[in-house]
Amino acid sequence: MIPVNKLKILNDPIYGFITIPNSLIYDLIQHPYFQRLRRISQMGLSSLVYPGANHTRFHHAIGCMHLMQKAVQTLRFKGVLISNEEEDALYIAILLHDIGHGPFSHALENSIVNEVHHEEISLLFMSALNEAFDGKLSLAILIFKGNYHRKFMLQLISSQLDMDRMDYLKRDSFYSGVAEGNINSDRLIQMMNVEDDVLVMEEKGIYSIEKFLMARRLMYWQAYLHKTSVVAEITLTKILKRAKELSQKGMVLECSAPLNYFLNNKIELENFDKSRLEIFAQLDDFDVMSAIKNWQFNDDFVLSSLSKMIINRDLLKIKMFDVKPNLEELNTLKDKFAMLHSISDKEASYFVFKGKLKNQAYDKQSEPISILKKDKTVENIVDSSEQLQLKALSKSVVKYFMCFPKVLLES
Repeated sequence: MIPVNKLKILNDPIYGFITIPNSLIYDLIQHPYFQRLRRISQMGLSSLVYPGANHTRFHHAIGCMHLMQKAVQTLRFKGVLISNEEEDALYIAILLHDIGHGPFSHALENSIVNEVHHEEISLLFMSALNEAFDGKLSLAILIFKGNYHRKFMLQLISSQLDMDRMDYLKRDSFYSGVAEGNINSDRLIQMMNVEDDVLVMEEKGIYSIEKFLMARRLMYWQAYLHKTSVVAEITLTKILKRAKELSQKGMVLECSAPLNYFLNNKIELENFDKSRLEIFAQLDDFDVMSAIKNWQFNDDFVLSSLSKMIINRDLLKIKMFDVKPNLEELNTLKDKFAMLHSISDKEASYFVFKGKLKNQAYDKQSEPISILKKDKTVENIVDSSEQLQLKALSKSVVKYFMCFPKVLLES
């Protein structure tokens, strides 16, 4: 057997060269479960708005691991004791934190699986990998679940200032071209420290944190909650819901075997066993887009019309409001579209609907970003900040929207 060099170096457009630290991490990356992330887009259908936003969750996971390497190096330099076992566990946990994402993740969570969130599926994948790797992921799983006694380790993976957010903001900003989302992750990591096993940020890094939170707010409005991205994702959700509805009525839809399985079965967390996990592991963006290409020619008016919208980027009209839209106007539009195409009110509701968007850069109710002051006291960043803008960033901003076919503007 020819020996494999497992200490690889990857070239990343954001950070330059990224090293794979050991053979275990290499083997996890090489596993089919992880390689599947190459076929899961990081920003869903945002490429319909920003053509460059075609990067994948594979890119993101590798980038997060790189930032975690920098964080461990920084914390050790400042005297924080992190054992080799804990170091590996941190790398594994952050590498696999998004492994449970399905194709166009949030659309899938709200349509063909019943409120099974990607974090829960990530844990199922991690448990399966732990068996395959003889228990070597046990500590990583303990940290990921928040059951490890050193709290700062979970905070590095999941908090209001974690490696996940640092990478996706910088990466999504780069690939989409939305410059406002660019952050200085090096500076933020250099400002990290640990006090009583809790992650803190040194006081001199407060302006970098404010810039990070502002970047997050702007990225949500300009990219993740861009109105065209929103209507595209909702349309995709409705396509999958309609496909599931038709499949469970007995209609045979042309699609891949894994997608067909999820369309024809009720999948909840309670019945998400190993066999279903294996089927889920075969699902990626290509299954969904291939199916939609076929479904645009289906005899069902709803399924074919919605599929054509995605394939041809001829989406519903979306109107934004500061207050809840007029329900009477919505019903009038729905009735008009139902009459125009001789479809039921229920079918028309696939095309005419309302909703709301929420953007909150910093959640005061959640675990705070803690600032380590020069006198070694720790306080919430909201109390430390001199700028009123941070208090503003803590407020939840809600916008409402209404979607309907463009043809209704002409009639």
